[in-house]
Amino acid sequence: MHLPLLPLETFRPRWCELGMHVVIEREQVLAMTPQADDGGVRIGMRRGGVSAIAPDATMHDRDAVKEQAALNGIAMSLLQYTPEVALAEDNANLLLDVTASLRVFGGRLALCRRVRTSVDAMGFTAQIGMAPTAQGAWLLACRRGNRSLARARRVIRMDSLTRRLDALPFTLLPAAGPYRDWLDGIGCRTLGDLRKLPRAGLQRRCGKDVLDALDRAYGDAPELFNWIEAPQTFSAKLELPDRIEHAEAVLFAARRLILQMVGWLTVQQLAVSRMVLFLEHERGRTAIEPTPVEIALAEPAWHEAHLIRLLKERLGRIELSGPVIAIRLEAVDLSAMMPPTESLFPEPGGTPADYHRLLELLTARLGADSVLAPAAEADHRPEISNQWRPAASIERFAPVMEMGPTRRPFWLLEKPLALLVREHRPFYGSPLQLINGPERIECGWWDDAFTARDYFIAQGNESACYWVYRQRVGDEIRWFLHGLFA
Repeated sequence: MHLPLLPLETFRPRWCELGMHVVIEREQVLAMTPQADDGGVRIGMRRGGVSAIAPDATMHDRDAVKEQAALNGIAMSLLQYTPEVALAEDNANLLLDVTASLRVFGGRLALCRRVRTSVDAMGFTAQIGMAPTAQGAWLLACRRGNRSLARARRVIRMDSLTRRLDALPFTLLPAAGPYRDWLDGIGCRTLGDLRKLPRAGLQRRCGKDVLDALDRAYGDAPELFNWIEAPQTFSAKLELPDRIEHAEAVLFAARRLILQMVGWLTVQQLAVSRMVLFLEHERGRTAIEPTPVEIALAEPAWHEAHLIRLLKERLGRIELSGPVIAIRLEAVDLSAMMPPTESLFPEPGGTPADYHRLLELLTARLGADSVLAPAAEADHRPEISNQWRPAASIERFAPVMEMGPTRRPFWLLEKPLALLVREHRPFYGSPLQLINGPERIECGWWDDAFTARDYFIAQGNESACYWVYRQRVGDEIRWFLHGLFA
């Protein structure tokens, strides 16, 4: 079975759907919107003719470098659906081998919808075709029309593809373009008519390119591709069409870079733990250092919606030092992508992943120093071993210390409270009775804070329990309250 390939043809920026726009190359019309076509603009028309016929049309000079950069960005984002993405021969279309992806993403219709949504999020519009051959899928995608023809552009059986191709006009085949008048003169209208012509005569008249294109489209000749290889590290940059004064407005452009990173992470089987979005400002004499926006995740992730949500919260707290003219996204900390695990009896109140996502959201919204969690330090002194650290960094950096089977209170006083001693017993509201202990702690000689304490669990007359310790100061014995039990 041939590989079904999904080409994305006729990428157009979203503004192309909003009015009369014309693309100019070498002072002639190269492409135009339907509105401009209705206004009388035609392919090959000169710039002056466009101004005379459609004075309201907006003309854009073609920039091949930006076109290629945009296509490469789209290709990177689509790697999340298949690792096999290739540029077509004209470097203006994309081919995706989705053989192994159809079942993963719920079938051809669901996959096409997801691909279209991703391209839309990148700010472009794609016309999609699907077929057992790449050339055939490209020809189906070139078939113009409204969305009602979308189903006709998707086939997975060779016999269905043959019928669809036979009905297409031969003018869709670029190799047949120079011979259009001759083919029209002999009554050739469709690709089916073109195939019925004697091969030897057609090759003599039109060359071998026409036959090669037909053979590839109908599956009679092999197709070879140079699949796009993702770089070893991810760093993507996007020049903005205008200056942006507010950080929240950067989100739409940043989403394009997030989509590219998601595709890169998927094909590399990696997840990101920390990413940095650099907001670049004015250059030259009035240059301003880029503003870094760092996103630290409590748990490595690679899902688009979650990353965009965190970035949105973080951008909402940024005050720009100047207008933003470009953005750059870098994936800093990476780890292997772990497959999701399903438990037969899920934990009540959500999964650990839900907890981590909550921490990440709160950190992005409130700041790292405002979301803290308890973290153990490798020290036996309670006031040192019990610390609070930013919640997003605890699992990756904080050491865990096993304290053994000891009973300690959850609530420690910020500073131990000196207790009175009556009849050789510590006194706190009432004489305290020692009911458990001692737990001896001797440490701190290495940092000039030597501690020698005997900890006890004590109980007062009202049955409340306290954590107290006995400390020798010379020949004197002093008692301190250090913690409260619930």
